[in-house]
Amino acid sequence: MLNLAITPALAELTRCGIPDTPTARRFMLAIALQESSLAHRRQVGAGGAENGPAASFWQFEQGGGCKGVLTHYLVASTMRNLCADFNVEPTPAGLWEAMRYHDIVAAIAARLLIYTLPGKLPTTPADGWAQYIDAWRPGKPHPQTWASNWELATLTVGEK
Repeated sequence: MLNLAITPALAELTRCGIPDTPTARRFMLAIALQESSLAHRRQVGAGGAENGPAASFWQFEQGGGCKGVLTHYLVASTMRNLCADFNVEPTPAGLWEAMRYHDIVAAIAARLLIYTLPGKLPTTPADGWAQYIDAWRPGKPHPQTWASNWELATLTVGEK
């Protein structure tokens, strides 16, 4: 995921003035691990079927994260420009559909959602959890898995 989606997404965003840092990589990877275990591009619903309302390894919903990155004053123009670059319709439905199959677009949206948060990128698991909750607003948070996901992301990225 790091080499196939996060790194290319951050390269695109660097052109837009959003820096690529190990801290950003770690946080993005930790969130993807927390949201989908990097196993589901579609939210797992009743009976284990992948038919829930969220899409991508970052589990964006049309009316939540998709709408958010397309309308937030800090990132809307960047998201819309990158939608054009990737031939994605710049609507919540268009972005959501693209995110189901295009991991770079999904990673771009995830980083832009993180960018809307006030303050610095988190450097501790506790700060990461707080920012994750603030940005993703999970309906069923699982705090018991966050520390191990943060640690795996830290080891993968090489961030200390």
